[in-house]
Amino acid sequence: MMSKLLQSAALAASMIVAASAVQAQELKIGYVNSERVLREANLAKTAQAKLEAEFGKREKDLRDLETKLRGAAEKLEKDAPTLSENERARRQRDVVEQERDLQRKRREWQEDLTQRKNEELSAVVEKANRVIKQIFEAEKYDLILQDAIHFSARVDVTKKVIDALNAQK
Repeated sequence: MMSKLLQSAALAASMIVAASAVQAQELKIGYVNSERVLREANLAKTAQAKLEAEFGKREKDLRDLETKLRGAAEKLEKDAPTLSENERARRQRDVVEQERDLQRKRREWQEDLTQRKNEELSAVVEKANRVIKQIFEAEKYDLILQDAIHFSARVDVTKKVIDALNAQK
């Protein structure tokens, strides 16, 4: 029991010494808002524009197919009372098949878009992380955090990161 008491006292003393050492030495801490970097950096804006150019036509084609399908479904509903049983069944199958095709194309478009978005954002994040490391080393930070819940504007280095990314060619 006496040795446990001595161990506890020694632990408490070492914690006090460590806390005093930390207080004596000022920590330099920074914070980066990753979402803001991905929204405001020119590199991220360029990536977004590239994705819109690459996937915009397919998205428009999907909207056009959806409009065409809606028109066919409405026409079938309107004409249904006057159609023969066979004709009504055939047109219903056509509408169902068109709907399946639209859903498949929409799913493929979404998967392709997600994959390309991940590729583009990954390149931006990689460059941003290099810039953050450069700022960390050049300005002798002890710690730079990304995406904290609470932070002071005093430690926010997001604008420096965005400016450094925008300065790159």
